[in-house]
Amino acid sequence: MNQEVKSGKILSPTTPWTDRSIPGIHMPDQQQTLKATFTEPTIECPECHALVTRTAMSFNAYVCPSCDEHLKMKARDRLNWFFDNVTAELGQEFSAKDPLRFVDSRPYPERMKEAQDKTGETEALVVMQGQLKNIPMVACAFEFDFMGGSMGTVVGDRFVQAAEKAIATKQPLICFAASGGARMQEGMLSLMQMARTSAAIQKMKDAHLPYIVVLTHPVYGGVTASLAMLGDVHIAEPKAMIGFAGKRVIEQTVREKLEEPFQRAEFLLDHGVIDQIVHRHALRDTVYRIVAKLMNLS
Repeated sequence: MNQEVKSGKILSPTTPWTDRSIPGIHMPDQQQTLKATFTEPTIECPECHALVTRTAMSFNAYVCPSCDEHLKMKARDRLNWFFDNVTAELGQEFSAKDPLRFVDSRPYPERMKEAQDKTGETEALVVMQGQLKNIPMVACAFEFDFMGGSMGTVVGDRFVQAAEKAIATKQPLICFAASGGARMQEGMLSLMQMARTSAAIQKMKDAHLPYIVVLTHPVYGGVTASLAMLGDVHIAEPKAMIGFAGKRVIEQTVREKLEEPFQRAEFLLDHGVIDQIVHRHALRDTVYRIVAKLMNLS
């Protein structure tokens, strides 16, 4: 039986067997080398547009390694990064209700369900108890992706519980604020949380326990007008937007164009609203030193 002989690469008798082709298997001459950026999800920096892998960004505390831009950090990731050891999570027993049966373009329960599915959180505030180096403390962080980090009754409940836990255990309270303000779907019940959280902070002061606020991007509305501006020390991350009314609202009111860096952390520092601006990489050490000093532990 005659078989068709196909022309191919002629190998000399001295060619190693590892270089010989295998019948039926295609072996490319040069194998493509895949880089991590091709195989791993990446995050684009909004400032310099550099593509950084999620792993590299996570290890760098979500600070762009190319331009030092501070990217948004999820509340749970932030607290796990902040603490050396987490001992407990507080406030999971609280769940939002719909007493006003509020409906805008969609019912309030639908918006809540969408936010929970998007973030994996049950509410806009995450509270944990843990240790930073050798100091036990309570810390809470706002999840901005959960309905803009808006403050409703459950956020108020969790914050008050965090303050009460700090007082009961004689520990400092740290708050990482990132919010658009009060939650309109809860109406007056949401605005009441401004008074509740302010009263809880006053109890912290009466107990002579430190309350430190870290202002992250962005902080506005009822949160600015209450718990975010009542700390013993106010720290801000670089370029964070902080204010009560939004920049566009003020421009429409005063009929003037407000140029940068209006409402940026740097602008507020120049005008004495905040105490200092701290790079995220130095934040843990800075909070530790402040707490140790205020509690006479150093």
